[in-house]
Amino acid sequence: MSAAHRKLALIVVDSLDTAMLERAVAEGAAPTFKRLVDRGTLIRDCVSTFPSVTPVACSEIATGVGPDRHWISGMNWFHRVERRYVEYGSSFEATRTFGLFRTLYDTVYNMNMAHLSPEVETIFERAGDAGVRTACTPFLIFRGRTRHELGLEGLMRRMAVAAKFHHAVWGPDELFYGELYASRKVPCRPTLARPGTRDEYSACVGMELVEQDLYDLMLFSLPDNDYHSHRYGPAAQVDSIAHADHCFGSIVEAVGGIDSFLDDHAVVLLADHSQSAVEHRLPLAEALEEEWRVLRPNADQPEEAELAVSPTARAGAVYVLEEDRRHARAHARVRARLRELTGIDVVTWLAAPDGAPVERRGTGPPPGEDLEAVVERAGAELRFRPGTGVEDLRGREWELDGDVAVLGGVRDGRFSSDAYPDALGRLWTALVAPYAGDVLVSLADRYECVDWGDATHVGGGSHGSLHRDDSLGPLLMVDLDQAVEPREQWTLRDVSALVLEHFGAGGRAEMATVG
Repeated sequence: MSAAHRKLALIVVDSLDTAMLERAVAEGAAPTFKRLVDRGTLIRDCVSTFPSVTPVACSEIATGVGPDRHWISGMNWFHRVERRYVEYGSSFEATRTFGLFRTLYDTVYNMNMAHLSPEVETIFERAGDAGVRTACTPFLIFRGRTRHELGLEGLMRRMAVAAKFHHAVWGPDELFYGELYASRKVPCRPTLARPGTRDEYSACVGMELVEQDLYDLMLFSLPDNDYHSHRYGPAAQVDSIAHADHCFGSIVEAVGGIDSFLDDHAVVLLADHSQSAVEHRLPLAEALEEEWRVLRPNADQPEEAELAVSPTARAGAVYVLEEDRRHARAHARVRARLRELTGIDVVTWLAAPDGAPVERRGTGPPPGEDLEAVVERAGAELRFRPGTGVEDLRGREWELDGDVAVLGGVRDGRFSSDAYPDALGRLWTALVAPYAGDVLVSLADRYECVDWGDATHVGGGSHGSLHRDDSLGPLLMVDLDQAVEPREQWTLRDVSALVLEHFGAGGRAEMATVG
């Protein structure tokens, strides 16, 4: 790496809402973030992925591509080859339902080493190849070039020993993942198993990284705002933002204050998604069990199931397991049932040129050419696919057929949507992803799917839907070493390019292509 490039701190505050960040700054609750806002460029409406949940969003931040290319499709999804659900920890109850050990394997090991596509590279891999020293505090996507053996500390040690979990992982040069992986001994109490205490662990590790000069690129993760917002609602974020600010401020103070920190660092601060208040439960699997044999967690005979159902907070996926002619009939009946459910806003699926729903088997891309996405909302229908036609705000072109008001509208010859930002791009990449369900749903305001542990965040906040309330967050850029071109619509897919360009490692953000 050229000495001309300063260090970069990539700060991810889980579920951070732009208006709440601005409120915390205005009220004096976030003085360190205020200095960043005053000095940097704040994009108020950076668009998340779909579904707008942490595993999918973190994958997009780390790789710069959507789920069609990075392959992570939700908090819970069905593995067609292994005939089982993959669960990343929707709730403690869901984790217990699927089994603590299985969820541990999927979330910690499989997500990075098996589920994340080997055909894409993370910022840690690409930056490392360019000679950039990389570091990461606990973040779901950490795959890099350096091998890390299992560390085993605290409560997680007993769990890992009982599960015979002993796998090494590949990560950045400096990887800290609570009780499980640590590239070196640090005087920090691991707290991975205790939500609401993880920011302090990140701060402790961050101070060690800063004081010992162990990185050029540091991904500094602050997840507790998400936990706080789930529990108390997104309107209560000022307190958790203040806590995140304090934790980041501790590493700033370790080098003499914000001015000294910014002398040596550029900063990119962002959210993976936002949250909206939830008041109503939607028992998606239970509703479909009235007519079909729905695969249950850890079923003894999964081959007998007709459907698999993956609730993923304020979104969901239905996998039609019937084959051939029965598939099309079951697909149509499932869609009809979903239309009847109160709480579903958008229903979408892939169709072949003859209008038949696409039948998917195995992993790999969906079969056939000239596929189109079909979207239903409020009794109206829109069909679209990439092609020569109407341009969206990110410069991609689409062929549209039907009622464009289903998702937005065409203004001055371009498609845009206030309610569903980057709707066409997000839906397309979600639908054609290898592990996508046959039918995807985005929930209405105030609704959340009941997960497989019979849990929701009703009374608090949640996220996952296509709607702007779940999907827009801040993107703050401070003192990057390259000129940042303005654009009409920023998304999480732009972040890795900002980081790599800062270090002269290439990787311009995707603008004209889908993915």
